[in-house]
Amino acid sequence: MRLSARMQKKQWHIFPVQPKSASLASELKISPLLSQLLYNRQIETADQAKTFLNPKLADLIEPEQMPGIVPAVDRIEKAVKEKQKITIYGDYDVDGITAVSILLGLFKLLGAEVDYYIPHRVDEGYGLNVEAISQIAESGAKLIISVDCGITAFTAAPACREKGMDLIITDHHRPEPDGRLPEAVAIVHPHLDSNYPAQSNSGAAVAFKLAWAVVNRIKNGATTPQHLRQYLINATIFAAMGTIADVVDLRGENRIISSFGLRAIADSTMPGVEALLNVAGIKGQTIDSFHMGYCLAPVLNAAGRMGHSRLAVELLTSDNSLKALRIAEYLKEQNKQRQQMEKKIVKQACTMMAERGFDHPDRKTIVLASDDWHTGVIGIVAARLSEKYYKPTILFNISNGKTQGSARSIEGFDILEAISACKDRLNTFGGHSMAAGMTIDMEKIDDFTQAFEDYAISHWKEEEFTSKLEIDAVCSLKDLSVPAIKLFSTLGPFGRGNPAPVFAARGVRLIASPKKVGVNNDHLQLVVSDNSASIRCIGFNMAHLEKKLLENEFFNIAFEAQVDNFFGQPSVQLVLADIQFN
Repeated sequence: MRLSARMQKKQWHIFPVQPKSASLASELKISPLLSQLLYNRQIETADQAKTFLNPKLADLIEPEQMPGIVPAVDRIEKAVKEKQKITIYGDYDVDGITAVSILLGLFKLLGAEVDYYIPHRVDEGYGLNVEAISQIAESGAKLIISVDCGITAFTAAPACREKGMDLIITDHHRPEPDGRLPEAVAIVHPHLDSNYPAQSNSGAAVAFKLAWAVVNRIKNGATTPQHLRQYLINATIFAAMGTIADVVDLRGENRIISSFGLRAIADSTMPGVEALLNVAGIKGQTIDSFHMGYCLAPVLNAAGRMGHSRLAVELLTSDNSLKALRIAEYLKEQNKQRQQMEKKIVKQACTMMAERGFDHPDRKTIVLASDDWHTGVIGIVAARLSEKYYKPTILFNISNGKTQGSARSIEGFDILEAISACKDRLNTFGGHSMAAGMTIDMEKIDDFTQAFEDYAISHWKEEEFTSKLEIDAVCSLKDLSVPAIKLFSTLGPFGRGNPAPVFAARGVRLIASPKKVGVNNDHLQLVVSDNSASIRCIGFNMAHLEKKLLENEFFNIAFEAQVDNFFGQPSVQLVLADIQFN
């Protein structure tokens, strides 16, 4: 979490010291700070802490417990035995791409006749569509398995039956509030049973569970054949990619999947994975959730954002190293183009906001539209704007008579509920509380914009929807030794629900003049002391605070603590999240 000081001023929320954490620290023989971090993540007993700190595959929920999975396996077993063609229908983001790759790899191993279909982000949009169903039927498919989509496919689902195909839906997005479900021979979805323990599984994790259940059916209580065992290990890598990239809660089962997948990726010999690590420049490194989310996922996402996601599936499932490397290099270049386009759209959107008054403090939402924006990039830009201005944000791209939108929210504001309240203005929509997509007729955008703002005003909770910086603990700088920080890293992989620890130190002072660094001198290097120790800090995009730092003898800092090996000898560096001046 590298936070810019140019972002909206944040309120610091410091977790209170938990009295019971002392007994947990004593029982586990860990530091009070580590115990406090565990308590902040709702880990309150020694057994919970041991499970959290040592995630094991043995602690995964048996796949047969997933709602809907048994009838799905029954139908898949029939299709494989009778050589019926199976088509896997996925989404175009990393979660969908990896979910497709998981099932595609298994069905190929089983000798099934299998193909896959991913809709074009711009031309077709999200989810199953009738035109694609017709195309798949013409290819001879008898079974369609959706991954990371389908739970609201009320039009496309009957089309499958009319074309003589069975449909299995696997998804993790929110079903309709009224409980309606599309017609299908099976629906595999964690939300269909409120008692199911892993309600926040990603689409890739759901696909992994289905694949695991199929393997269990095949082995029928015997030892798992080696080739299928290796396949499941490889599948955890893809499930971890989808889980981390989709920003789901990284506690519970998602933590186990992500932890094991991150460990497995370092030893992977899959050509696609190796190529991806090479072009990202992280081959040979210890891969963590940051690498997965910010180095690998954007390259895979570039396929769907700038072209077609089939390339990403080809990469992940390739058994040819040269082909995989060529695809990975191409996607890396596509990602560079995406980054350039993103910067351009952010600049245009900020200008439009100022012109329309959407940057006014009283304005609750941001809704902007342009015919000059790439549909594959507007979701990322919406995320940037919602983070910068801390407002629910929707961006629309108008192209060839079609208007597609991407929405991103702030913590606590359910954007899917807000969009659903305005659904009479929309053609289609779907998603979850933090992100959603939709289509709309161009002439209805202004009406939707006002309705969305009105909904936000009537449901706004000022005390809740204020940008907050969650701080795990106030500490002294002497508490931040290299061994301590390495111990804190065992809480990873970090992400939603389990963020990287953020600490605060009060009353620190400069012991040398700060130094502007970076290509554009945007960042600030400084060394601070609180009389217990002195530590180097880096403040990304904080160069504008240089004068204020020099004017204040004492100030407070919030930060992430890292071990820096840049100078050869491990040392502590603080990555500043915020600076408070009295």
